[in-house]
Amino acid sequence: MKEMIKMVLVLSLICGLSGLTLATVRQATSARVEEQVLTYVQGPALQQIFSDYDNNPVKDRKTFDLPDGPVTVFPVMKGGKLTGVALETFGKGYGGQVGIMVGFNTEGTKLVGIGTTTLKETPGLGMRLVEPEYRDQFRGHDTKSIALKKNGGDITAISGATISSTGSVAAVNEAVRIFNQIKDRIRSTWAS
Repeated sequence: MKEMIKMVLVLSLICGLSGLTLATVRQATSARVEEQVLTYVQGPALQQIFSDYDNNPVKDRKTFDLPDGPVTVFPVMKGGKLTGVALETFGKGYGGQVGIMVGFNTEGTKLVGIGTTTLKETPGLGMRLVEPEYRDQFRGHDTKSIALKKNGGDITAISGATISSTGSVAAVNEAVRIFNQIKDRIRSTWAS
């Protein structure tokens, strides 16, 4: 009986120390991980959307609190004047969440474009969300009616990847909804 209690105590001590070590490592590396995501995931998506800007949208980003949770907005400026903003939203794809960075003009009436941040879709099918042929359909699109052709819109779904296409359109519509909630705060934050 003594041996069993001793083993339980030793195992509990090992588990406790392991948990504490993992928590400490996660806390110590969380800022670095966030920086890597911003630089190597969200940054390239912004470059897919915007081409003419002279600021660093990743460094100039601001977080806005909403009832559903915080949202990060990336401003795009030219000559110190706000020319557009982008934010990342998610939709349900075939292989999990599809992350879409959505760029807006400053009024929020037109999409500047979209960029894909995260996806785990089927190679050769759903992964085609990143291809310009699909993304370019959103460039200059009015924000009032974004839907796939099968739902009465003008966005052509990727053949064989309807779920991925539906998820990306849902993410874009979610971004439009969020933008409309915070557009006044965006304008006042980056007013020149």
